[in-house]
Amino acid sequence: MSISVTQLTKLYGEQTAVNDISFNIQKGEIVGFLGPNGAGKSTTMKIITGYIPSSKGKAFVCEKEVSDNLHFIQQKIGYLPESNPLYFEMYVREYLEFLANVHQIKNVQQRINEVIELTGLNKEEKKKIGALSKGYKQRVGLAQAIIHNPEVLILDEPTSGLDPNQIVEIRELIKNFGKEKTVILSTHIMQEVEAMCDRVIIINKGAIVADSEINELQKQHNQIPLEQIFRNLTLN
Repeated sequence: MSISVTQLTKLYGEQTAVNDISFNIQKGEIVGFLGPNGAGKSTTMKIITGYIPSSKGKAFVCEKEVSDNLHFIQQKIGYLPESNPLYFEMYVREYLEFLANVHQIKNVQQRINEVIELTGLNKEEKKKIGALSKGYKQRVGLAQAIIHNPEVLILDEPTSGLDPNQIVEIRELIKNFGKEKTVILSTHIMQEVEAMCDRVIIINKGAIVADSEINELQKQHNQIPLEQIFRNLTLN
């Protein structure tokens, strides 16, 4: 089991951000993690990455409990947060080299070349990150997430700011990554989910309201589009 979440709860004072949720994700799955703003998606992903602790319940990555194995988890997970924090004053290759050294990667230059090729940064690798377009900054964010070849990839709005051609390219990258890895993909764009994911988990007001393969979910809802199913499950 690549990811296992059991009775996970996160409280902020009297506010419940995540309310007793449980799910499992196997190796080789690309799962869409969906919900309206404030539903608890980002909070859940931050708990899985070890960025914040849970209030109750447990999260496991590659069979290890997150809270007790933070260094191990950091080696196993690649994370692209929605805000995509980057060092704008650094050059693309310089930034990736810095991260490769942080992760103690062997054959640093070889791995950087592979990641630059995978993410289509060849023409931009000698530029400062701050000089890149939003789309290319997003590619740098993806590059940093996969530089250490993690087993689990957590992506929060990965195609934000990309043009249609770039979106297709990033989709293919994520789908190829998902053949051997585990991917959690959070996005508000249902077309992205349908293009890349076989299964979705929908969260609303901190609780899971659906966890199913897309085809099965549509069967349960009279074959209506995924976007309409999402609206029906999260408008209340």
